[in-house]
Amino acid sequence: MPVARPAQPIRLYRSPFSGHAHRVELFLSLLDLPFEMIDVDLRAGEQKKPGFLAKNPFGQVPVIEDGAVTLADSNAILVYLASKYGDDGWLPRDPLGAAGVQRFLSLAAGEIFRGPASARMAALFGVPLDREAARATALQLFAVLEPHLAGRDYLTGAHPTIADVAAYSYIAHAPEGGIALDAYPQIRSWLRRMEALPGFVAMRASQPLAA
Repeated sequence: MPVARPAQPIRLYRSPFSGHAHRVELFLSLLDLPFEMIDVDLRAGEQKKPGFLAKNPFGQVPVIEDGAVTLADSNAILVYLASKYGDDGWLPRDPLGAAGVQRFLSLAAGEIFRGPASARMAALFGVPLDREAARATALQLFAVLEPHLAGRDYLTGAHPTIADVAAYSYIAHAPEGGIALDAYPQIRSWLRRMEALPGFVAMRASQPLAA
């Protein structure tokens, strides 16, 4: 349960197809915080209109509004929510624990984005990305994560942190980018543990574009 409660529901500007936005939706739900979702029509370019650019000049989802606070960037939002509303389990305060979480937040912005996330964007939305390079990055990532998760319930140890929240969405939906998870039993077990957490919410499944 959260250690604090917002004075009013947090607003989450998102796309239901965005793994970055799903990270935030998932964490809000895991924390059992009141929130409302406002869909941003990315295909219509709503994220590039002045009203939204005032919230995030980069024109990207997600964005949250928590009272007077407006904040963009999914990983930054996770840190904010964990620090304000979570307990130390979600974002450890000790130096080594905090560094372990940061390692995977960097991975979420790096290899996870360049690998399974990019492969999914190319397959689902026709984004002009190098699908073979994305696939190679994803396979390299999974080759590292598979043995890492052996003997661990979660990415940094026995308890879930925002590292797991940041990593979950695009790894769980890697098959939508043509990257199967059959060969990775440790990763699949970790995904199931995440999906069993109280308050878990799934991201909408999508079908790749026809080749």
